[in-house]
Order: sequence, then structure tokens, then C-alpha cells
Amino acid sequence: MALNWAMLDQRRNPIPLPNEVTVLSIDDGAEVQLFIPNAPPVQGLTAGGTGGEKKLKETGRIYLTDQRLLFIASPNPTFETLTVPLSNILSTSFQQPVFGSNYLELEIRPSPDGGLVSGTRAEIRLKDRGLFQFVGALEKSRERAIYMKRQAESEADTLPLYETRSADRTPEPSGSRAPPTPAPGDLPPAYDG
Repeated sequence: MALNWAMLDQRRNPIPLPNEVTVLSIDDGAEVQLFIPNAPPVQGLTAGGTGGEKKLKETGRIYLTDQRLLFIASPNPTFETLTVPLSNILSTSFQQPVFGSNYLELEIRPSPDGGLVSGTRAEIRLKDRGLFQFVGALEKSRERAIYMKRQAESEADTLPLYETRSADRTPEPSGSRAPPTPAPGDLPPAYDG
């Protein structure tokens, strides 16, 4: 998770990552509250410090892609963008308070040098629309992103297959009477029978 890392074009739309596909976008009325535990100050923000948990709140647009969750705040914000890779969402919880609107709570693992610290959580509220469609799309996209990350990690951990090649033998110079060198993988002469 990182503050102000999303690259925006001149119309303040996010510039997609390579091979990134937008799953869902909410063009206005999204509210994001960040709760940042006691942390050093974030450059350019009033969040952090020694006074306990800090809260940042903005309204704007949300983009859900197959790789990340993006929030782009309306003009003159406290924070401009919030970028959360889907695999960095540790947990989600749909909250239905007695008084107030429903919201989605996210526990997030911050990205290195992203401006936030461990223990940061976010709440997402949508004005004038239901939250269920967004929650469902987020959960499916998150599960797929985690699955794809695990697949990539397991493929990186596999060892390469070794093959024996008889073509690797070095030809003997003519006139040499030394026995031929066995190719790797051939059994020694004592084990032939």
C-alpha cells in the first residue's frame, strides 16, 4: 500500500501497469478513510508522528484492476492517491453499523517506502450505491491475484531438469589409445551386468 504512487494522466485517470485490466470503476462518491498507527510523519502529510493513530479522509474515485485497488481523491486533497496491490490486502470485513452507512474495512500490508506503516487500515464507503457488487468484485480479483502470485513463486522455486547428452563427449585425437570417457549419466563399466 502506498500513498501518492499512482501515475495519473492529464485528466487525473490512472495510467495502467503493463498487462493490467480494469475490472470495475466507481467514478464518484467513494470515500476512503485511512487509519495510520503511531508512525513517523509522511512527507507532505500531517499523518504520523507521536500522537497515536492518525486519520486521513478523502472522497473521490475507485478503480479495481486485476492487480491493484486504486483510489484517486478529488482536487485539493489531503492525499492524492492510494495504491494497494491486491496481494497486499491481508483481510477484508464488511461492516454494518447500527448507526451509519455500511463500509468495507481492509487490513493492508504497506509497500516498502510507500509512506505508510504496518497496522494501517482503510475503510471504504460508497455514496448513493450499494457496496455488495464492489465487495464481490474485490474478493474475486484478490483471490485470483493471490493465486497467480503463488503460482509464480512455485514456478520460480522448481529446479531445472537435467538431461544426459552423449554429444558432449570430446573426440579423442587419432592415435590415442586411452579408453573413451563415459558421458555423464552412463554407468561405470563394472555395473554393466
